[in-house]
Amino acid sequence: MLALKNSKLLCTDSLINGKWVKETKNRTVNVINPANQEIIATVSSVGVIETQQAITSAQQAQKTWRATTAKDRSLLLRRWHDLLLKNQEDLALLMTLEQGKPLTESRGEIAYAASFLAWFAEEAQRIYGDIIPSYSNDRRLMVLKEPVGVCAAITPWNFPAAMITRKVGPALAAGCTIIIKPALETPLTALALGQLSIEAGIPPGVVNILVGPAQEIAQQLTSSTLVRKLSFTGSTPIGKHLMKECADTMKKVSLELGGNAPFIVFDDADIDSAIEGAMLSKFRNAGQTCICANRIYVQSNIYQAFVEKFSAKVARLTVGPGHESNIDQGPLINIAAVEKVEAFVNDAVTLGGKIIIGGARHTRGKLFYQPTVIANATQQMKLAHEEVFGPIAPIFKFNSEEEVITLANNTEYGLASYFYSRDIGRIWRVSEALETGLVGVNSGVISTEVAPFGGYKASGIGREGSKYGIEDYLNTKYVCIADLDK
Repeated sequence: MLALKNSKLLCTDSLINGKWVKETKNRTVNVINPANQEIIATVSSVGVIETQQAITSAQQAQKTWRATTAKDRSLLLRRWHDLLLKNQEDLALLMTLEQGKPLTESRGEIAYAASFLAWFAEEAQRIYGDIIPSYSNDRRLMVLKEPVGVCAAITPWNFPAAMITRKVGPALAAGCTIIIKPALETPLTALALGQLSIEAGIPPGVVNILVGPAQEIAQQLTSSTLVRKLSFTGSTPIGKHLMKECADTMKKVSLELGGNAPFIVFDDADIDSAIEGAMLSKFRNAGQTCICANRIYVQSNIYQAFVEKFSAKVARLTVGPGHESNIDQGPLINIAAVEKVEAFVNDAVTLGGKIIIGGARHTRGKLFYQPTVIANATQQMKLAHEEVFGPIAPIFKFNSEEEVITLANNTEYGLASYFYSRDIGRIWRVSEALETGLVGVNSGVISTEVAPFGGYKASGIGREGSKYGIEDYLNTKYVCIADLDK
């Protein structure tokens, strides 16, 4: 099944200082295909010694990388981008086999991942400082932007390519070196990106990739005084823990954490368009995304019509292994994810929820779950307050704009929100009232490299992507030059 056109992309060791390195004690981790639980590959699992080696190599490479011209950094990032697209099919296959998403989604993620390298290749040449009007004739005041230094990135399994390039792109563009710690579930995609970074000509030590136990590697990264920034995408509890761990060394941190996105449909909306948006937002990656529609709120006048039309659409989704043709939804990542989904559904049914479609495991295998629609959802249910990483679409009824805004904001999270309306006044009011870092109006798909990505409240701090995404990888230095009149 691993019939790659570019066999070099199947890497099973960590990347340190431009070389592939095994763990000194020969520890390994098996990479499992969630569709059939078969072992795809066995990867060397590194630890403390290798992490320290990576930090040292990144620090040494930092000295020359920051001195590399912006134009040269830009050219290297662009070459890396081009190689991702050239190897898109191989990368998509690797991703589908280790993560589970359909091939069409994997191809889309590779294109999305490449877009961050292209965007920040351009931003590398647009890191501007300032000349400040002086308060004295014998002085000139300047603001310089300088690279933070060695960075660390801890990335999740649900988007194993894009969550890397969204961090690596701005880091390298700014003149920083980086150490990447991918999820143990999906190391092959990360290591393949590392191989392509070598082929692109990125110097040794600039990009390092460590596969191993999260706590063991993270502790070294957070405690090191050489690592000056940590970027993490994952759960809110782990994000809080990492932030505390970084406090002793006063690192910069960027945290993209959990979400509980409301998806609101007002009675003046185009229902068909809203249903299409809800399908794309809810069931992409089997609902395993931090910005997917967790809570669907539909105004009472159109509630029944929406439930019927939406359920009919959901019933037509095809579930199966991601490498098969015409698959809409693949497996969940592991058995714990399936059991969590089952617990949400059972809780909802106990509290009066009505299953319209789905509600059970799928016959395709033990990690497959039926796309599920639950009507009569209420605020007492767990799925109203907790992040749902699975293909469950609970539909809540609301009466007024004020009511639904209160419900939508009644969560510790504030990552993404969506709503559908044709009323321009309402569009402005609701966009401003929702307490989230991303708002999709009349669209269920809003992520792009040109716009900032990040949340409010417990959904994290900092922004990724866009012109704002490079700021967290830069230090701002003020320079005052005096005695110029002598």
